[in-house]
Amino acid sequence: MMSSRREAWRLDQFAKSIFFHQKLHAWGLIEVAEQIESIAGENLDWSLDALHISSKAWNKMIHSGIKPVIVFAHPQVLTAIEKSVGYYRMLAMVSQKSMNQIGLPATRFEQTASLPDSRMAVLIAQRLNRIISTLIATDHQVNRREFDIWRGMAAGAQAQGSWQNVKGNRTENAIRNDLILRLQQSSLIDSDILIDTNRRVIELALHDGRLLRMGDEPDLAVYSNDQIGVAVEIKGGIDIAGALERVGAAIKSLRRVKEENPQATTILLMPAVSVSQQAERDILSNRDSIDYWFTIEDILEDSSLKSDYYRLLGLQ
Repeated sequence: MMSSRREAWRLDQFAKSIFFHQKLHAWGLIEVAEQIESIAGENLDWSLDALHISSKAWNKMIHSGIKPVIVFAHPQVLTAIEKSVGYYRMLAMVSQKSMNQIGLPATRFEQTASLPDSRMAVLIAQRLNRIISTLIATDHQVNRREFDIWRGMAAGAQAQGSWQNVKGNRTENAIRNDLILRLQQSSLIDSDILIDTNRRVIELALHDGRLLRMGDEPDLAVYSNDQIGVAVEIKGGIDIAGALERVGAAIKSLRRVKEENPQATTILLMPAVSVSQQAERDILSNRDSIDYWFTIEDILEDSSLKSDYYRLLGLQ
């Protein structure tokens, strides 16, 4: 019993770590930071009063040899670099929700390609610079690495909020998010598509003409010419007691796919901790409905088996 609990805990925490790591890339935190660091900030007009930057904080940055553009928000940067609002918001350690509540729609500027107009950019810069200035002025010693930690703390809090709001099975969402990230990185879909993983149904048009649908039954399907070519059932529950019921539900769903298209490839994913001997016997005795099965740990942790899985999906 204790080993089962530990395995269940490990899987849940691993899913959470995967979720956080995926958010790092989905939000483009590294890419935005690199774009901002490459700016020749000395060519910008830094009017401290107009931008609500305190002289004390400014002098600390200058004397420390730190480029002001890395620390202070400038309207020209906010109107030129997508998602740069998020960079400075996280540096100020304030939430999207708090900014949205005062009429500064951070969420829109961080989750889409939308850029603030010049007026909105000034308001955002002023609000964030006032907070950043206070943090710097009250800090005994300026350390550039601390700014990365400030942003990391805000990003972590935001990811935790997203994690808490994820509906349904968390391991299922980890599988979905891993798939979406792979599609974006392999240019099979547009990298700037905004995906709401809380929706019950998601449809993505792949560049090769196929359609990827994430829904209820099956949980994931790849369509070619309006017919399911690959179907995946994801049963992420970690309680052993309900394992046989979940396997039975998966068999029924995948059997329907086979009835519609006998040539379809069917795949079942389940946590290893919930695969009892009887569950495995049920899977093996229904190979007419289930072509392949993997544990969720296989997909999230084993690069070789993950490659096999994506090859079966036709996404390798």
